[in-house]
Amino acid sequence: MSVLDKLFRIDQRAFKKIKKKAVKVLDYEEEMKKLSDEELKAKTQYFKDQIQNNGKTVDDILPEAFAVCREAAKRVIGQFPYPVQVFGATVLNEGDVAEMKTGEGKTLTATMAVYLNALEGKGVHVVTVNEYLASRDAEWMGQIYRFLGLTVGVNLREKDTAGKQEAYKCDITYTTNSELGFDYLRDNMATRPQDRVLRGLHFAIVDEADSILIDESRTPLIISGGSGITANSYVTADRFVKSLRKDKDFTYDIKKKSCTLTDKGVDKVEAAFGIENLYDPQYSDLVHRIHQALKANFTMQKDVEYMVSNDEILLIDSFTGRVLQGREYSDGLQQAIQAKEHVTIKPETITLATITYQNFFRLYDKLSGMTGTAKTEEEEFRKIYNMRVIQIPTNRPVQRIDDVDLVFGNSNARFKALVEEVKKRHATGQPILIGTASVEKSEIVDKLLTEAGLPHDVLNAKNHAREAAIIAEAGKKGAITIATNMAGRGTDIKIDDEVKKLGGLAVLGTERHESRRIDNQLRGRSGRQGDPGYSRFFVSLDDELMQRFGSDNLQRLFGKMGDEPLESSMVTKAITTAQKKVEGQNFDTRKNLLDYDDVLRQQREIMYKQRDTILFSDSIFDSIQKYFERAAEGLVSESIVEIDQEKVVDETKLIKLVEPKYLAPGTINPTDFHQIPADEATDFLATIMYKIYLKKRKGWSDDVANYVEKTVTLQQVDKNWTKHIDTMSKLRESIYLRSYANSNPLQAYTNEGYDLFNKMALTISDEVVNNLLHVQVRVTPQPQQPAPEAQPAADAEEVKEVRETPTEEPKQEEVKEENKEQN
Repeated sequence: MSVLDKLFRIDQRAFKKIKKKAVKVLDYEEEMKKLSDEELKAKTQYFKDQIQNNGKTVDDILPEAFAVCREAAKRVIGQFPYPVQVFGATVLNEGDVAEMKTGEGKTLTATMAVYLNALEGKGVHVVTVNEYLASRDAEWMGQIYRFLGLTVGVNLREKDTAGKQEAYKCDITYTTNSELGFDYLRDNMATRPQDRVLRGLHFAIVDEADSILIDESRTPLIISGGSGITANSYVTADRFVKSLRKDKDFTYDIKKKSCTLTDKGVDKVEAAFGIENLYDPQYSDLVHRIHQALKANFTMQKDVEYMVSNDEILLIDSFTGRVLQGREYSDGLQQAIQAKEHVTIKPETITLATITYQNFFRLYDKLSGMTGTAKTEEEEFRKIYNMRVIQIPTNRPVQRIDDVDLVFGNSNARFKALVEEVKKRHATGQPILIGTASVEKSEIVDKLLTEAGLPHDVLNAKNHAREAAIIAEAGKKGAITIATNMAGRGTDIKIDDEVKKLGGLAVLGTERHESRRIDNQLRGRSGRQGDPGYSRFFVSLDDELMQRFGSDNLQRLFGKMGDEPLESSMVTKAITTAQKKVEGQNFDTRKNLLDYDDVLRQQREIMYKQRDTILFSDSIFDSIQKYFERAAEGLVSESIVEIDQEKVVDETKLIKLVEPKYLAPGTINPTDFHQIPADEATDFLATIMYKIYLKKRKGWSDDVANYVEKTVTLQQVDKNWTKHIDTMSKLRESIYLRSYANSNPLQAYTNEGYDLFNKMALTISDEVVNNLLHVQVRVTPQPQQPAPEAQPAADAEEVKEVRETPTEEPKQEEVKEENKEQN
């Protein structure tokens, strides 16, 4: 029975279409062998003609195009994709997630789907987790694409606008997820069309899809500027919180990892800060800082969630164990931790532009992904991204032995048994990889092995610079390596024939991670491509996972057994159940984030569309009158009074609103507006203001007028959208306080967000009209550069983009790019 037959026999009907295409690819193998290099290269232009001129789709040409790419890979880099890799590529083309085990060649698999979709000429983005992989794969796999006549670019953070435009103009662009997202946000802050870099979001293949699309989805991309909140306020909150008593002044929910003030705690806050009602809206900032200080002091662990280095707080990725460079917690939690650890407190920021990975990647016409572990998150992929997770069989059978967990009543017993296991295996020369869930745990194991006289290396967030060197040695005879989860991705531990005879790499986990995927990734370091291997987890009841979700039955059982380990199906089931509970909670958290971001997404799409219209139009004159009409409507609505049960205009109120802010004193004749209906007053006022503007506009050339209108409008759209994002952020925070009143916080956020959006739109119209009525145009007397300079009234802001921490200067916002860890 062939590999493909084995793959599909379980569910022939579900994958019939994919199997049919994959088999056709294999049928082309002999035909492709006979082609010369030039004939093989010529196929690319042939395929392009079929798509552009003959109405063919990528699905129509898939079998032959995949076969061409497959043959090119063999000739150019000496690797010929296996049948299972052909199937994986077919899954990618379908817009699904291909789950392929470690060492099965995901990078090569992707080339076929990348090549096929690049033939449409709309651009393909290959998304990786770091710039090293993006550069490596662009160079390595780029040899295949260039041989076939396609262009390949790599998008790096260090590149300027021209460099990024060049990279995105290529048929295929390799990039990181964060830089891609920031480019999208920056494009939608650009004030000139020529400053934009992306040319569309057509097709993306996301490597390590579970990491980027699932784990990273709780981390919004944010471009931010300074907020002006002082550091002293965080220090004050920190000092106060440190005086509170657990269970008396606040409660701690270990399952939710959250703190809540008790009534006594609220009384203490009110007494300490001299206020009557803590939850009065005017004290919302104080409530926020107190809650963040509670979280920083009592739920955030040093060397687990974060570490302190060179007077800085560095976040640690709970899934990889790596330091999250350039990333910080949002909503003041970063500053609260800085106060807790007595390091320099950096200014809190306000958001200028933001998007979640969930909503960003859903903008693509077609999205697919590949990873070694995704099946446990299949429901989330389906519900959020409309993607199936298809498991691809290994090219060779897995020979690794996955032993049952050893469960201990306490950590001391667990670590003692772990050291004995390491001694036993090290005596044979078998290489050992010890997986830990945190820097803190890796340092405990490091100390124990040192005391036992066992030579070893340590790989954690504190010495990540040596990662490549440590991993290169980890599969050698006699090697002992302690590693946090950072050894779980993007690494390849190779073993030689001598080590294979010793049983391959032994992976020993010191605890179960809250995610089954991370456990599977650790196991997957061993037994790659049919190599022998071994894995086992050493679990303790005082591990965080077991503390949060372990059953009382287990606690009672171990109370009778002392330090003896337990192996049973009941324990394994309890651990799996605990992991499923955490995964469910994490999914709910990410879904909740998406629900709130969907409200902002709808508004963002409207604003970005409006920006594009302004940015790419030669003239927006046809829409200027609408701004005057909306501004007039707003002014009239504020001057309405009710006389004899009829709503009419109070001309005195109206004149105070209009003069002198919009029009010169004496422009409006009071008798013209005396107690007339609102609709009539709106039309009349809009006509007056618009005629005055048109008279002014006639003194400008068309080029000057178009420039002024576009510049003024874009400035006001950007300024007010930025303020609106910050307002929505504050609204979301305050909404949670209302959940205690049995209201639906999401519905309240949606309704109030809608009202705020409408108010923002009215403010934009007001300020556009005000600026156009007062703008003074100065033409610089330079014949070679006759571009006019618009000087708007009011407080138009200059936005300057930098990457370092923002400074506070009047009328200037420094821009900072961050991945904010959502809380």
